[in-house]
Order: sequence, then C-alpha cells, then structure tokens
Amino acid sequence: MTAATHSTLFPQVPETPDAVLDGLDPEQREVALALHGPVCVLAGAGTGKTRAITHRIAYGVRAGILQPASILAVTFTNRAAGEMRGRLRQLGATGVQARTFHSAALRQLQYFWPKAVGGELPRLLERKVQLVAEAAARCELRLDRNELRDVTSEIEWAKVTQTVPADYPAAVAKTRRDAPRDPAVLSQIYSTYEQLKRDRSVIDFEDVLLLTVGILQDRHDIADHVRGQYQHFVVDEYQDVSPLQQRLLDLWVGDRDDLCVVGDASQTIYSFTGATPDHLLNFRTRHPGATVVKLVRDYRSTPQVVHLANGLLSQARGKAADHRLELVSQRDKGPEPVYAEYPDEPHEAEATARRIRDLIAAGVPAGEIAVLYRVNSQSEVYEQALADAGVAYQLRGAERFFERAEVREAGTALRGAARAGRNDSLLDGAEGLPSQVRAVLSTKGWTTRPPAGSGAVRDRWESLAALVRLAEDFEAAKPGATLTDLVRELDERAAAQHAPTVQGVTLASLHSAKGLEWDAVFLVGLNEGMMPIAYARTDEQVEEERRLLYVGVTRARLHLSLSWSLARSPGGRASRRPSRFLNGLRPGSTALGARGGAGGGGGIDRGTGRAPAAAERTEAVEPTPRRPVRCRVCGRTLTDAGEMKLMRCEECPSDMDEALYGRLLDWRAGQAARLSQPDYCVFTEKTLMAIAEAVPSTEGELVVIAGVGNRKLTRFGADVLAICAGETVGEGSDEGGGER
Repeated sequence: MTAATHSTLFPQVPETPDAVLDGLDPEQREVALALHGPVCVLAGAGTGKTRAITHRIAYGVRAGILQPASILAVTFTNRAAGEMRGRLRQLGATGVQARTFHSAALRQLQYFWPKAVGGELPRLLERKVQLVAEAAARCELRLDRNELRDVTSEIEWAKVTQTVPADYPAAVAKTRRDAPRDPAVLSQIYSTYEQLKRDRSVIDFEDVLLLTVGILQDRHDIADHVRGQYQHFVVDEYQDVSPLQQRLLDLWVGDRDDLCVVGDASQTIYSFTGATPDHLLNFRTRHPGATVVKLVRDYRSTPQVVHLANGLLSQARGKAADHRLELVSQRDKGPEPVYAEYPDEPHEAEATARRIRDLIAAGVPAGEIAVLYRVNSQSEVYEQALADAGVAYQLRGAERFFERAEVREAGTALRGAARAGRNDSLLDGAEGLPSQVRAVLSTKGWTTRPPAGSGAVRDRWESLAALVRLAEDFEAAKPGATLTDLVRELDERAAAQHAPTVQGVTLASLHSAKGLEWDAVFLVGLNEGMMPIAYARTDEQVEEERRLLYVGVTRARLHLSLSWSLARSPGGRASRRPSRFLNGLRPGSTALGARGGAGGGGGIDRGTGRAPAAAERTEAVEPTPRRPVRCRVCGRTLTDAGEMKLMRCEECPSDMDEALYGRLLDWRAGQAARLSQPDYCVFTEKTLMAIAEAVPSTEGELVVIAGVGNRKLTRFGADVLAICAGETVGEGSDEGGGER
C-alpha cells in the first residue's frame, strides 16, 4: 500500500484553517468559503460534494467563524452521517452534530417531551410490520408478506406527506399513485394502525418527525430554545427530502437564512417514500439571494463512464431533467463500457462471475467490485454463480460493521490485550501492531487463509480480516502506534460508524448502492419490465427508473458492464428486450431522440437578492433555444423546457380546457397501449396541456406547439385535431409503432 493511500486512510489534521482549503477545486473552494446566507450546491455524481460541505464546516470552525455546537448537519442514512462525522474529525472539527433527520428529531423529542407533554416519551416501535398486520386482521384482511410490506410502505408514504387516514384516498387520486390495495381499504387499515399505536402508547419513526414538528409549532419557547442552540444548518442529499422533513427543517431554521443545501435532481430515486426534488429545484425561488454553486468536475469515473452517464440523461424528460448537470471527467481515459446479451439469466450470472474472477486475477480487489440489480430477488442467481466460481461476496443491507457479533467480540479481546500489555501470553513473540492484532484475533477465528466457500463462517472471517488490514494501515500511517492507540481508533470509528472495507464482491440493489462507488460495476438484468420496472407506468415513474440506472452507472470508477438476457430460464422463449434506456447508447441501437444542450457546467451564481423572474427560476443553465420563446400571457422570455411547451410561465394563469385535456389523456393512453410504447412517446403531458390551452383547429396551429413537429403531425395530427373539434376518434391504423 502506498504512502498516498495511508494518508487517505489516516490523514494528518490540517495545521491551519487555510490548510483546510488545500486541494479543493475552485467550485468546491467557493462552497467552503460561502459560510453565511442561503447556499445551494448542485453537485453531480462523483464531484466531491461531501468533501466540499465537510471542508466548509471545518473551515468555518477552524477559522473561528462558526461555533461547532451551533451547527446541525443532517442527511438521510446513518452511514452518510457517520462518514460526515469521520471526515470532520479528520479535519479537526469536533463537536459538530452530524445526524440523520430522524436521529436529530428523536434527540430533541426525548429532551423536550417531559416539558412539552409530561411524563416519558412513548416507546419507539422498531418495526411496524407486526402492528400493520394486526390492523389488517382487525379489518378482516389477511395479507401475505409482500402485501404486508407494500401496505406498510404506503402508510409510511402517507405520514411523510402529512396525509391523514381520512384524506388518503383523495391523495392517491390526486397524485395518480398506484396503491397496493383499494384506497378506501388502505385508509381503514391506516386508521386502525394509528389507533393501535395510541392504545399501546407506542410511536413509529414517522411519528418522531410529526411529534417534533408539533411541539416546535405549538411551543414557541421550545422552538426558540432549539434555534438558539443551532444557528447554521447543512442538509445533504436535499433532493430526497419529504414534505414532512422540509416542514421540520423550516421550523429549525425559522426566519434566518444560514442554510446550506446540497443535492442533485438527477439522483432523485426515492419518490415512492415521499421524497421530492421540488425543494431543491425551487430553492432559488424561496431564497432569491442564495448563492448557487454547481459542481460538475467528476473525480470518480473515467471519461468513458461519464460519457455514458451524460448520454443516458440526454434523453430524459421532466423538471428534474431540465436541471441536469453535464459531468466532466477529471480522470484519464479508461476502458469502454461493455454491453453483453445472454440467452438466459443463469448464463448471464455465470458469465458475470467469470468476468469478476478475471478482474480479481488482474489485480482488482474483490471489495472494489459490485453487481447491481433492480430488485433484491435477482441476487440469488448471482450468489450461486459467485460461490461456484470461488469468489467471496457480501450482500449489501446487512447489519452495520461495528454491530456484528464477531466485531464486538474482537473489540473486547483487543481491549483486554491492550490493558494486559506484555502480561498477555498471546502477545509473546508478536512484534509490531499488526502481528499483535493477528495474534489476538487468531483466537476468534482469523486465519492466514480464508475458509473455503461462502456463508456465515466466511462472513465472520472477512470481518476479522478487515480489522487485521485496518491495523496494518494504521501502523503504516502512524509508526510506533500501540494496541491501545488502535483500540482508541476503533472506538472513534464505531462511534462515527466509519467502518473499514470488507473484502468481497458487493451484491446490492440499485437503490441501496446510492452514495457508494467501486472500481468495477456490473449492471445486470437490464431488460424491459425490470429496467424500467413493469409497474412504472406514468412518465414520472419511468423517468425515475432512468435516474435509478444513472445512479448505477455513476457508481463505477473504471470498469462498467451492462447486461441483459433474452429469457428467464434455459430453454425459455427468447422474448425479452434490452432496456429502452440503452437505446442510442448500446451498439446498433437508435435513440428515441436526445434533448438539446444539457443543464450546464460548473460555476457560481451569487444571487441577486431579488425575486427571480419566471424565466430565471432554475439553478442550472437551461438548454438554449434557437430563438427566444416568450410567454403568451406576460411576454417574458422562457427558458424552462416545460414552460416553453406551454408557451407560458408556470405561474401565469391557464385557460386550459380541462375536459379536452382529459380526452387527450385517454386518447394518448389508447395509442400507447396499441403501439406498445410508453405514454410519453406519443405526447408528453406538457404537450397535451399546451394543446388543450391552444385548442388548434388547423395543422398549422398544431405543428407550432412545442413537442408536436412534422413527424407527429403526420402520425397523430388528424386524431388530435378531431378531438379538439369535439369529434369521436376511433383507434386508427398502426403505422409501425412509436418513435424509436
């Protein structure tokens, strides 16, 4: 291992505040120096957003501008919060609170509950599934395991969107959400679940946020207390906040503006949980004077991977796509992405395992390789293939490293050996820290050679081997370090959840891979029906699936493989097709039609302090039209793609014929079904809205509406004009399918 690697694992604390800024690129440095006022960081994948915001906090603390105890940094996972705490510790910024939304709210709730409500806080329900099952049973319904999971998720969605049981059916209709059961039935289960919680004096994780919001809203003295403690807020992954989390954040911040948010609309992949990128996309509207910094220098991936990622988003549609960032790789050239087609899933898995084995033989560490799939049920065939190939693997989503039984046992043994020192016979003849650690852990199952095969024994060995490697790295970075020093380092890492790397190929779903990266990534099962998933029906759902694939692509640093199979089982009918998202990217395919320019490069916009005009309401540089398009209501120049289709600002009054719009939607659904294409391949919803507002009566009036054009005029113009005239339209003829 090189000295550079050692310095990365155990970096020296910067000696001065200015040294904290060393190594930052111009945009990252701008983030670090923007210590006051609203700040919005639009950070593409691999552009160093965590580095930028942790250096911002550390610089403010080390320079004496920010007090550590006055800063609250929130993110969405314990792993991300732990990584943030670990980095701040390495930068010499201790005492900063870096937590998830839930843990920060729970801490406040536990502290203020006796004063606000009285008595002890109700017990926190760790898993709500059992109680949901009981609620369903009381409604005379028996749900299987999958139905129970779906209903539980639906209740969670309702709560984070602040929807009460009585309003749930209307909320489903308004959002066009696919409910797993009849909304009225789900409303009844939801109501019964809430009653059961009250009867048993328990709360769930969503209640933690709801109750904290309630206390801060009702008790101004408590809200003032919280705002007196925290004056500076940093929110990571801001594209994933739910309406409930945003409400809590608003109450924390109050009428101040020391708020820094970081996010990327192109990585919004959790809308099914209530997350929405609207808060990120509308940040400049809410905070007209905000400094907006765009990070587009990609330090993670090669130009070949970045080119594929940019190409994937170039065909995207919708508001998030309008604000996408075009990444610019900062790395040397690498191998081209590999596209592979296989006759069936077992062949795909076996070939993937062989290629992984070859990469490991070529020097790529197993821990730097990942196999990513759309749903967890796809993992089994890859587990078997890797085991047959003799390749160790780990399933993402298992318990945290420092909570594993073998790691806790190892920590206890190392702590005892450190206290005993040379009086411990285990250490006889063990010279140097790594040798001492190997000697101690040999009593817990560590051996010089890994056990054969996979399973629990191999998992235990991998955990202990990770501790041995950590000791080797620690001693190389800090010559002369003792066992006591290592135990202290382990305690600090455990407190920050800063785990060492376990050496094994990672198997993970695309959702759980968010925020991670590997040298080599295999994206498997990229078939229609799986990517996008079959139940993604609306334009918005399909676009979220595209973003999910984008997240998968941008996990790769160097090697990237994309594969699909023509049948599920050997001998099955080869009826499957590769994902539509690969059209125009994989060799021999044609794109559906790429958009114009991308959302823009990096840079800094310090804000004007005035409310932006409709044409300016964007945090990224919009595609530049060939000639100005003006709002037909107020006359302002439009740059937002959606507004350009409507020919008006979003907030300008609409004169849309609602009945006509409904008929157009029904007609589009029929056309899409007939052509076996997604709805948006006929016309996007924005285009249909524009048609319903303009109500064209001639081909000339129809063709000038953005999103129509000569080709669609020829194919669909007669139908659309007939519908606008109030006529009934038949199914018509099939002229060869939708756009390809």
